[in-house]
Amino acid sequence: MPDPDRPQELPARLLTDPEMIDACRVRDFARVFRLVKVRAGIYRSMIARRCDLTPSRVGEVIAGRRHLLHMDVIERISDGLRIPGDMLGLARRAWETPQALVVDEREAPQRSEPEQQAPASLPGPDVDSILALATRTSLNKATLEAFRSSIEDYWRRDDQHGGEALRPAIVGQLRYVVGLLKESRPPPIRNGLYGIAAELARLTGWTYFDARQDNQARAYFTEALQLAKKTDDRQFMANVLACVSLQATYQDKPADSLALVTAAQDQARSALDSTPRVMSMLAMREAFAHATLGNRDDTHRAIGEAQSQFEQIGASYPDPAWVTYFDEPKLIVDTGIAHGRLGEAATAEPLIADALRREDHTNQRGRAFHSFWLARTQLDQGKLDQACHTATQALEPASAVASERVSGHLRELYDQLAPHRQEPAAHAFEARLRELLPPVSGSLHP
Repeated sequence: MPDPDRPQELPARLLTDPEMIDACRVRDFARVFRLVKVRAGIYRSMIARRCDLTPSRVGEVIAGRRHLLHMDVIERISDGLRIPGDMLGLARRAWETPQALVVDEREAPQRSEPEQQAPASLPGPDVDSILALATRTSLNKATLEAFRSSIEDYWRRDDQHGGEALRPAIVGQLRYVVGLLKESRPPPIRNGLYGIAAELARLTGWTYFDARQDNQARAYFTEALQLAKKTDDRQFMANVLACVSLQATYQDKPADSLALVTAAQDQARSALDSTPRVMSMLAMREAFAHATLGNRDDTHRAIGEAQSQFEQIGASYPDPAWVTYFDEPKLIVDTGIAHGRLGEAATAEPLIADALRREDHTNQRGRAFHSFWLARTQLDQGKLDQACHTATQALEPASAVASERVSGHLRELYDQLAPHRQEPAAHAFEARLRELLPPVSGSLHP
């Protein structure tokens, strides 16, 4: 039966609302309390009781006459309102551990023999911090290569399974590397650490972007940009700006997207070591922005530039590891997506289909995402049965990877099928969608 002492959870739709996320990020508790009142029905007196505050103090916060800055108060708000710690810049709260993994001491089996006791737990974070202060870490080129190998492994597993489960490890390693930068290092080692930290920050931002948590994504992309700037790595700065440009495209802010990718291209052109593959990728991001704006001629020009740069790729141009994903199938599928965004579905369909045939089958998210785009171009041409069949095929890889971005697109396609909902193909897609990607709050309508 429900635990009467356990605070009521806030609705998921509130915790994922961009306004709530932003209010928590900047710790604007006036907005937080107002949103909790309006969207969750938790009034001032209840907020006060949950957070161990007085009602008058809560009223002063809502009216903007008082600001809450003390960490213990912020922690009480997190615990009392059940706001996840990371939304408020706190460590993960104890109650965020699923109940299935919590041992109830009243039900724990009693053991009389000392040798049967469970092993001692790991040291706490305070002990870790003390030990870290007492130890000077010795670094060399092999250590940096080990960091880079782990980043490549993170990206590979992100393609296969999504970044949700990886994120704690990535953030932990990022903070560890940033900690190493606090000590004096030889310039080559220090610069290498900055590059590794920048890539870990970008990867963290990507995992948030793929989860459709845009405020957190932007924060980590910004951190990646600042870290890359420390060593004047203009190619990587261009890479990060391209990520933020892509994010703006999906937020339906094409003007911002174009401005950001233009800045990325300026950075790359000012770098002596920018490779044709990097310039090709950036040109394709520019094509996305123009296509979303409906600029047909500029989209075609940018696509042509991407293809021209790609043809210049050769062994004499050593690419940075972070751009090697942009291979020929990726160029082809992105070209198709750009045409699809522009409304040129007949041109887009064969390009996306060809790239899908050549794509690595271990890239679950990529296959699901590109299958969605193929289905969309087919639907735009009135090919209902083909579109539903393609979308149904996308569900298998989509269900295997934790990507709210991909799942969201497939649910959006379901909404686009509303006029055809009674057709057998659409009905079959709906049934499979509900089976493999269960509805989230308000995302599917009967």
